[in-house]
Amino acid sequence: MPAVFGFQSSPTGRRNPIDDRETDAVPRPIAFRKSEILNGHSIERHHHARAQLLYGSKGVLIVETSVGIWIVPPLRAVWIPPLIDHEVSAQGMVTVRSLYFHSSIIRSLPTDCCVVTVSPLLREMILRAVEMPTLYDENGADGRFMAVLLDQIKALPETPLHLPGTDHPHLLPIYRSLSENPADVRPLESWAEELGTSTRTLTRLFQKETGMSFRQWRQQVRLLEALTRLAAGMPVTNVAMDLGYESQSAFIAMFKKALGKTPGKYFDV
Repeated sequence: MPAVFGFQSSPTGRRNPIDDRETDAVPRPIAFRKSEILNGHSIERHHHARAQLLYGSKGVLIVETSVGIWIVPPLRAVWIPPLIDHEVSAQGMVTVRSLYFHSSIIRSLPTDCCVVTVSPLLREMILRAVEMPTLYDENGADGRFMAVLLDQIKALPETPLHLPGTDHPHLLPIYRSLSENPADVRPLESWAEELGTSTRTLTRLFQKETGMSFRQWRQQVRLLEALTRLAAGMPVTNVAMDLGYESQSAFIAMFKKALGKTPGKYFDV
């Protein structure tokens, strides 16, 4: 089963991104939209003048930019700053709720993409927000509700669900191979020999291009692929074996160390 994410193409040669003028033009500090993405479908490359909080009620969202990939399982959301070109695809049928924030109200929020954990309270607030009138009363109860919603978002904890990308010719073959086969356990020395370069060069390139060591990056590949499979209902034992772990316990230990919870507890709130 191939990975759901990959590096088969770089930003070079893609069509110019779409400027989402519809939500950008809403005369309110927070705009919103509800939509659905079918399993395996995607929203082509685009950007917003506003920051976006992208939340899916079920399934897994995959957000790709020129610098990496963010995996968004249930009960998480991705924060996308203004004017960041991005594509969104779905594993499973996903009902998407998006909130869009004018630049004047996001000064204390992240300037880079990140995945955040959505609390039960914030989930209910998002679900209510997208049902409100587009031109809600800023000076009434709806305006006060949106102010509390923004405060909740400012307090969201980040979750390490980012896979840095690169289009460096020495690293792309490794990216492509591991995205297709996350269970590949070959050490960096074997990759260096296959690519006709040195282990030292690859070590330096991984740190420069991704900010991670090769081992860290490979573990992140496995972690993000594990999340997509677990969200689809695959048993933990099967996921562990498919991703190259010697035992279920070794996989669970890695997962808990990275995300703070065991696979069985991760999707609970």
